[in-house]
Amino acid sequence: MNLTVSAQLRNAVVALALGAVLIGCGMLPMGSEIPREVPVVDAKSFYETTSIFGASFAPDEQSVLITSDESGVFNVYRQPITGGAPVQLTSSTTDSIMGRGYFPNDTRFLYSADEGGNELTHLYVQEENGTKKDLTPGKNLKASFMGWTGDKKHFWVQTNERDPKFFDLYRYATDGYSRELVYKNEEGYFVSSVSRDEKWVALGKPRNNVDSDIYLWNVGKGGKPVHVTAHEGNVVHSALTFSPDSNHLYYSTNEHGEFSQAWTYDIQAQTRRSEIEADWDVNFVYFSENGRYRVSGVNANAQTEVTVHDTKSGKSVPFPRVKGEVRGVSISPSEDTMAFYVNWDTAPSNLHVLNLDTFDFRRLTDTLNPKILGEDLVEGRDVTYKSFDELDIPAILYRPWPASEFAPTPALVYVHGGPGGQSRHGYNATIQHLVNHGYAVLAVNNRGSSGYGKTFFHMDDLRHGDVDLKDCIWARKYLEGISWVDSNKIGIIGGSYGGYMVAAALAFEPEAFEVGVDIFGVTNWLRTLKSIPPWWSAQREALYTELGDPDEEEERLRAISPLFHASNIVRPLLVIQGANDPRVLQVESDELVQAVEKNGVPVEYVIFPDEGHGFRRRENRITASEAYVRFLNKHLKRTATP
Repeated sequence: MNLTVSAQLRNAVVALALGAVLIGCGMLPMGSEIPREVPVVDAKSFYETTSIFGASFAPDEQSVLITSDESGVFNVYRQPITGGAPVQLTSSTTDSIMGRGYFPNDTRFLYSADEGGNELTHLYVQEENGTKKDLTPGKNLKASFMGWTGDKKHFWVQTNERDPKFFDLYRYATDGYSRELVYKNEEGYFVSSVSRDEKWVALGKPRNNVDSDIYLWNVGKGGKPVHVTAHEGNVVHSALTFSPDSNHLYYSTNEHGEFSQAWTYDIQAQTRRSEIEADWDVNFVYFSENGRYRVSGVNANAQTEVTVHDTKSGKSVPFPRVKGEVRGVSISPSEDTMAFYVNWDTAPSNLHVLNLDTFDFRRLTDTLNPKILGEDLVEGRDVTYKSFDELDIPAILYRPWPASEFAPTPALVYVHGGPGGQSRHGYNATIQHLVNHGYAVLAVNNRGSSGYGKTFFHMDDLRHGDVDLKDCIWARKYLEGISWVDSNKIGIIGGSYGGYMVAAALAFEPEAFEVGVDIFGVTNWLRTLKSIPPWWSAQREALYTELGDPDEEEERLRAISPLFHASNIVRPLLVIQGANDPRVLQVESDELVQAVEKNGVPVEYVIFPDEGHGFRRRENRITASEAYVRFLNKHLKRTATP
């Protein structure tokens, strides 16, 4: 036995003995993790874990097209399905490039990219000889790939080049890239899906955030779109996909209960029926090339349960026994092979392939930085806590390995974006870096979060900065009741809408938290709602229904905007911002920082000139994460304990 194994065995024996003593003395509940020391690792090591996604099969089905940030910036790679290192196909050193798929009959591929995070994405093709072409040239436009036609001779693209507020649908030729305008969108619909036979376009139309409809437009006949989801009351409908034979539209609806179900609409018979029901939301449905396999996903308690249904046998495809959440299922055109990712709190996404005849599978990637041991990462635990009105609030709790009743640790309330987002299981380098540096993290799903039913989702409508903020404050109360948490050292951190909650907490409940970390958070709702990007026009009423109309509710929106109450802030604040953010403008953060500085309160500010809403460049994510820990070490860990 070598010395390393001997040391590991000795540590295990000591840990087990200590655990037995603590449990026997009633100091540690049965089932608890045994406290232990782990190596402290810098942010660079966590973020040098590679992020990968996407799996478009090449025509010969011997490789898949993936997107990876192995180079430090997202680029497109070819991953052989027999294993081995991926081959880099694009070489951007600045802007992120996102692969959209191989062409059906050759190794050309489509990809999208914006400039500096401004979200004005264009669609490009890279030819087999490596040359590139912008298929959607022009300024101040946004474009996206919408899939291939059934015969693979064309592909669909939507772009707002004609009118910044609305997306039109174009059909591009696979050979030569000539295009034609197919659907001119002048009424503010969402283009959701196109049938494989090219006869039908599914359109979404939101009335507000509690009511939306689906329309079908006949490509050959033209005219007005036909309303196919007539209903009474408030019901949210969303088109998912067409059946492979183009005769049915799959759509989601919450008409029949708290959660969204998947239904089908028979286009000829004009009838509908339930297809997939669950005790959670059905999030997606799509089909393999010839329709043999139907892939669906259910959002089950902050993680996705994926089912691959074999329509020929009527049975579900058995996944290999792997720990984690299955994501990004892609089935080859021949329907012989399935590619999929597995991701979990303690393991970043890794690509696998499964032979659908033999059920042999192999893992193709190993994305965790070898400087980090998987057993030293922390798995989140699903918990609930009571809020001010006894409402149960779901959350995910991450406990640092060394934390114990004898060595309590500082903690952070972590608030997701949105409004309407969700804290979910999965590898999160920021959270793991914080936990590794001795900070417990409670990722809350305050009322208004998605995934817990429509009643819960709408509980914060027009009550932002009030009931949702109280949920976050009561998250602190929950943390204070945990023996291994230092009840005097609790901060709050969040991005986007979560950043707003941070600023709101410090402005409206100045003594509630010791520190705040605001990551591109809204500070002035009047300005933010008036500066909605033009391509969000179809969502404007939904946003106004949830948050308020700035032209009609100025007084209330001013009352819930932290900027106008920044004189109340007395706790240290860190602000992180992307200069190119089109959603939360830099001025939001600029003015908050200036206001807090006038209070004589410690405030730090980090601006990334080459980022937008969210940070895609690895070096910037590292800089931000190190800034969080440095700030917290200075202002939270050093907080005096009475």
